[in-house]
Amino acid sequence: MLYIGIDLGTSSVKLLLMSGNGEICNIVSKDYPIFFPKTGWSEQKPEDWYEQVTAGIKELTADVDKSLIAGISFGGQMHGLVILDEKDQVIRPAILWNDGRTGKECEYLNNVIGREKLSEYTGNIAFTGFTAPKLLWLKENEPESFRRIAKIMLPKDYIAYRLSGVFCTDVSDASGMLLFDVKNRRWSKKMCDICDINESMLAKVYESYEVVGEMLPAIADELGIPRTCKIVAGAGDNAAAAVGTGTVGDGMCNISLGTSGTIFISSDDYKVDSNNALHSFDHADGHYHLMGCMLSAASCNKWWLEDIIGTKEYDREQADITVLGENKVFFLPYLMGERSPYNDPDARGVFLGMSMDTTRYDMTQAVLEGVGFALRDSLEVVRSLGINVERTKICGGGAKSPLWRKMIANILNLKVDIIESEQGPGMGAAMLAATACGEYASVEDAAKKIVKIVDTEVPDPELVDKYEERYRTFKKIYPATKDIFSLL
Repeated sequence: MLYIGIDLGTSSVKLLLMSGNGEICNIVSKDYPIFFPKTGWSEQKPEDWYEQVTAGIKELTADVDKSLIAGISFGGQMHGLVILDEKDQVIRPAILWNDGRTGKECEYLNNVIGREKLSEYTGNIAFTGFTAPKLLWLKENEPESFRRIAKIMLPKDYIAYRLSGVFCTDVSDASGMLLFDVKNRRWSKKMCDICDINESMLAKVYESYEVVGEMLPAIADELGIPRTCKIVAGAGDNAAAAVGTGTVGDGMCNISLGTSGTIFISSDDYKVDSNNALHSFDHADGHYHLMGCMLSAASCNKWWLEDIIGTKEYDREQADITVLGENKVFFLPYLMGERSPYNDPDARGVFLGMSMDTTRYDMTQAVLEGVGFALRDSLEVVRSLGINVERTKICGGGAKSPLWRKMIANILNLKVDIIESEQGPGMGAAMLAATACGEYASVEDAAKKIVKIVDTEVPDPELVDKYEERYRTFKKIYPATKDIFSLL
């Protein structure tokens, strides 16, 4: 049988067709616009997602026997606020995960409601990208839109709803809304009351590998797909990517170098760090995970090379970077504010240490290293919980760079495993669909049989020591500049 994984990203949707044995048959990508109505705001039109998903499915399956398509699942950008009215019409553009407008609302939630209560109710505190603060912003600033809300959805769940007619979400994606009791895998009535919404506005919650329904007959006929095609709940993008890299089971680690950057630790048990610097979420394998998230990772490199230098020749820009661990230039990668571990929407990017002999390659290197150092910040929180991480998988566009992988291995002092086919959330989504349809006994079983390690970047002790010294300097930069950001 065949399975479709839909990775609903921030700039495009990537669709992957996988056979039951894990072989990738085809991949299609479709772009859609992102809108920035004001500085720090970020929105998209859910209708654009759906149009490109359906167009992508047609292209993806054009040359295969469509009767073999058994299931479709999702890995989607998290935290976005999609709201529908009683007639199932989208009320306003979706407010995305990297939107920073909710500083006031987060201040209220964290300091008036209180971090301890939020952590008790949800396992997390308020971050500007989360969904609950967006609802409070909407109530205050667009009260008419707020009054019209009949359904509150996450981005990938809007696609699932359009395809199946089932109002659903999954535990991993719901975990990032600040409306969900992560420990007990259910909606938090306390948080619903705080946000002045009814639980009826929220979807039925499924495990990521559960079937929510079948494709609507009219949609199936339009796409040429069997009406029996199962729609599977899917997962938030990072949990789906973790499945796709085999990061399931206790103590496994995955680093994602995508638009955002994450360090993801899977766990059999529910854990919360004392400062809530890391997100404590449900995992797509039926257990839990901790995640440190930085808002700008590979997007920092894209910004620096394409927007500032004016080139798309990524490999050539990195070719002249040969000496590691000795760069005098530092970069704070907080172009969109920062989430883990600082939770500071006002934070911004900073270059430090330039002199008359600084080259563009020094600054390119500083950008790559800055992302690595910021990921190290989250890893230090993981280690403070007594979790011993020795190796990690790696995924995302940035993971295609051998130089960046080497930096990550040595900055974090981790063995970095490179897998045979790194396709991120789309692959994980297809694996969830295959599991739901009975190809595999469990998500962990699918991961063991499909994911293959082909190489490992091993840390160099001498380089680890050099980066340790550089990291100690890096850690001092944010505290020294923090008070300036709010003045900007």
